[in-house]
Amino acid sequence: MKRIFAAILIAACAGTASADGLKSLESFMKGAQAGRAEFSQTVTAPPKDGQAARTKTSSGSFEFQRPGRFKFTYKKPFEQTIVADGQTLWLYDVDLNQVTQRSQAQALGSTPAALLASAPDLAALKADFTLENGPDQDGLQWVQATPKAKDGQLKSVRVGFAGEQLAALDIQDSFGQRSVIRFSGLQALPSLPASVFQFKPPAGADVVKQ
Repeated sequence: MKRIFAAILIAACAGTASADGLKSLESFMKGAQAGRAEFSQTVTAPPKDGQAARTKTSSGSFEFQRPGRFKFTYKKPFEQTIVADGQTLWLYDVDLNQVTQRSQAQALGSTPAALLASAPDLAALKADFTLENGPDQDGLQWVQATPKAKDGQLKSVRVGFAGEQLAALDIQDSFGQRSVIRFSGLQALPSLPASVFQFKPPAGADVVKQ
């Protein structure tokens, strides 16, 4: 569960520094108040007990509505849903038939979710993150976002843009785990129906409040 949460909630690289990343981030914050996309996610755990690093891949769909609402629907290899409705963060594991319920304000804080959906504008982001242009890599312009809070699980996040189009998140947590989320087919929309971000625990599901 920690792996999944750290992954939704956002590396020294060779290259030439770009001035476009922060401009792309600002344009994204202004122009995309809501949207949806497909995503693929690769999580790499650090080597353990002399073994090689372990990698797991998943995919699904993503939707958001500023401020404070988003939904990740994992379809492969296992079905899981993460919904933030503005008040509560819900994590539903279909195979376990288990729902984890947390206060959204306490759960998110300085997380990648703020970069995508929680913060209403760039000024609000700067309250929680130090933002800097990063080097271009893989054909993308990158922004390095470092949390100002030093006691959280998140170490750093890189946000990649293709022009003004959100393309990727590269997340490093304090446990040495790396999660790379790549987005495709992003549709920027003025709004989405409120029902998209409503979640009701399925009948018979075990609900755990944290």
